Amino acid sequence: MIYYVANPIYDSVFKFLMEDERIAKTVLTALLKKEVVSVEMRRHEHPNITRDNISMFRIDFAARVREEDGSVRLILIELQKTWLDTETLRFRRYLAAQYNAEENMIKEGENKGYAVPMVAVYLLGHRVGDIDKAVVYVNHKALDYDGKEVENGMDDPFINSLTHDSILVQIPLLHGKINNRLDKVLSVFDQSQRDKKNQQMLCLEGDKYKDDSDMMYIVHRLGLATMSANIRQEMNDEDEYYSAIEARDTQVMKLNKIISEQANQVNEQATQIKSMAQGMLENGMPLEMVAKMMNRTPEEVRALLGK
Repeated sequence: MIYYVANPIYDSVFKFLMEDERIAKTVLTALLKKEVVSVEMRRHEHPNITRDNISMFRIDFAARVREEDGSVRLILIELQKTWLDTETLRFRRYLAAQYNAEENMIKEGENKGYAVPMVAVYLLGHRVGDIDKAVVYVNHKALDYDGKEVENGMDDPFINSLTHDSILVQIPLLHGKINNRLDKVLSVFDQSQRDKKNQQMLCLEGDKYKDDSDMMYIVHRLGLATMSANIRQEMNDEDEYYSAIEARDTQVMKLNKIISEQANQVNEQATQIKSMAQGMLENGMPLEMVAKMMNRTPEEVRALLGK
């Protein structure tokens, strides 16, 4: 059975998806590879979709995760999604704001005064350099002077207050292969499953998820999104925005091509003029006469010839 659902690459659909606690736990558990016991979406911290800042969407989560030893700890998850590949500065500014936020400090217990450990998750609509893996984990490590990894004491809150791990998801590299739990969860972002006539819709094969209640819950949630007039309108707004961006970039590319062609023509003309001047001088013509024929001063001719 094929399910026609809303495409979660759109900000409005993504927000509708992730504001559901069960789905947030399912997605974050798969990404972190740790059980998310509970999660709270910090609604007041992510910006509303605006027409001038639609290229990057952020959601903050406070999550309690279960560690390998069975203990449960609180972490802050900064989940950011973008289609554009020029958002690095915005990412850095946003992370800086979270490092500076007083509310992200531990208020009680033995770690009082330290920051809540943070993980940054980036859902990217573009590729990063030559990285050929759909999901990349960037974890901080400590090394001594000889380059050997330091393991003891790395769970100290001082370390976790000043560094954070990151997870990069390159959506263009999601191609329908499901080899693990994370592949299965992220498969609903796979843009190769877009409807050929309507990019706002995905065509999902129900057989992939029929024995997985959490995934079927996600599929049904995406199906509900198609019934919301507000979400559909915001998807249309996003399409208009990116169409304008694409038209602008296309125009810029055309102008750059024209400028490049004109620059090449100027260079070719300069080379021809230089060759002509050099030839006349080599045939014994005085510099002053060469300059007069070229409607230039003798100094300009010398400069052209690099003399």
